[in-house]
Amino acid sequence: MTPSLYYCTQQCLFCWRAQSGDLQVTWDEMKNPNKDTPEEIVEGCLRAQERIISGYKGNEKTDWRKFQEALRPSQVAISLTGEPTLYEPLGELIRMFHQRGLTTFLVSNGTLPSKLSKLSQEPTQLYISVCAPNEQVYKRVCRPQFPNAWSKLNETLGLLQSFRCPTVTRMTLVKEHNMDLVDEYAKLVEKANPTYIETKAYMHIGFSNLRLGFDSMPTYKEVRAFAEQLSEKTGYGVIDEAPESRVVLLSRLKKPIQVGVK
Repeated sequence: MTPSLYYCTQQCLFCWRAQSGDLQVTWDEMKNPNKDTPEEIVEGCLRAQERIISGYKGNEKTDWRKFQEALRPSQVAISLTGEPTLYEPLGELIRMFHQRGLTTFLVSNGTLPSKLSKLSQEPTQLYISVCAPNEQVYKRVCRPQFPNAWSKLNETLGLLQSFRCPTVTRMTLVKEHNMDLVDEYAKLVEKANPTYIETKAYMHIGFSNLRLGFDSMPTYKEVRAFAEQLSEKTGYGVIDEAPESRVVLLSRLKKPIQVGVK
């Protein structure tokens, strides 16, 4: 889910959301007008989950145990699209999800470090998107909407070690755009010292089709090769992978932390 559906501090080439101008409509993406309270958002998410799976009631092949589990979600990923730190009461939203017994994975592009440092409630796990090795590539691929966004992202990377929760630097890889200069990516990892590094392929879906071609998607083999190079430079080892999703997970841990497992 996201509290910032059409609002973000970046206009990434690989993003699938509708960006200002895509539909011959423009708006200020830096000003999130969402006035829904955290309570309204939490209740709305749970109602939406019930609605999404309601059709399975009429399917004779439905596994009813799994259906009942799906009625009681245990995890919320605040990562669908947009920049969630543009939603002012984000910490309170996270707290309310935790009160309902859900774990929270928060994904941010890291351009608003002051918002992250002042969160009233940490998420269960924090992801920061690091989709460029340097400022030149960052401006071309992530297309920030204010001038010092690269320095702000680096400020966020310097803050990561102050979080108590597990942290992740997530790299969305776009073929022939941001898969070079592994040495420079390694320096950013060294600065952040995250619990995990997640390398994943760009997917040619949604409005990204207006900006990138099908061939911009790296294969799993190419993502794995990038991850292995990064592993050599950082000392992080591959601890998990999903070839069908073109994702590789690296860490200094021997296996992932199983958060929320009872």
